Amino acid sequence: MTERQPQVLDLEQIIRSRAGKKAKYIPRFLIEGFKKLAHQDFINGYLKEGHMGVEFCENCLKYLNVNVEVEGMENLPDDSSRYTFVSNHPLGAIDGVTLGMVLGKHYNGNIKYLMNDLLMNLKGLQPLGIPVNKLGGQARNLPKLIDEAFRSDSHMLLFPAGLCSRKIDGKIQDIQWGKAFVTKSIQTGRDIVPIRFEGRNSDRFYNIAKWCKRLGLKFNAAMLFLPDEMYRSRGGSYRVIIGKPIPHESLDKSRTPHEWAQEIRNKVYEL
Repeated sequence: MTERQPQVLDLEQIIRSRAGKKAKYIPRFLIEGFKKLAHQDFINGYLKEGHMGVEFCENCLKYLNVNVEVEGMENLPDDSSRYTFVSNHPLGAIDGVTLGMVLGKHYNGNIKYLMNDLLMNLKGLQPLGIPVNKLGGQARNLPKLIDEAFRSDSHMLLFPAGLCSRKIDGKIQDIQWGKAFVTKSIQTGRDIVPIRFEGRNSDRFYNIAKWCKRLGLKFNAAMLFLPDEMYRSRGGSYRVIIGKPIPHESLDKSRTPHEWAQEIRNKVYEL
């Protein structure tokens, strides 16, 4: 059992440190408004327990009183090889925590997943996470970071869409998936296990995401509402369906890596 590390999250400090020299222009009322939107006190009520890694994920679901039904556990391969697990990303928080628990418990904590570097401010997730910052100077190190992760001895969990699902053509679904998980799985000999997570955020979230796209905003403003979406999920029930592994040898040159990524995305939604 990993030693507990109680934590108190200070969102103001995080926001101002990331803003750098522009921090002094951020009005306090905006900071206070975001702290309420993010339910900082509710989050800190859990973080003070200090759970780490898989235990963090498992106890987070208990704290939220979330029920999860998992189908297809028999499709999880043994631990003799390393695998790439890929899932749709309907919620942006609960889905990541849930899969961290399911796979982490099955593989004795030997699971890593790429996550927004902001989430690495949560100490409990640090044993499971590989921080990804797609902006600024750190973005140049991203290809190396991903390559090292796939060549490690850990199983990999990815949400290839890169952001949580949107309402597209009237359906809650991911945008097109990135191809990196295909190319890296082929290079490192990892079979791919598809996972479907059934769930959705509020209509408010999808409307905000829609207007961000219409207005051409580069900043993903909808992301700011994900903590509130997690808070609203209290007492919710979700279903996870695990599919059969896809041999990496089957991902041949009959299709491009991008085409294989979309084919696997389609398989996920067929589960």
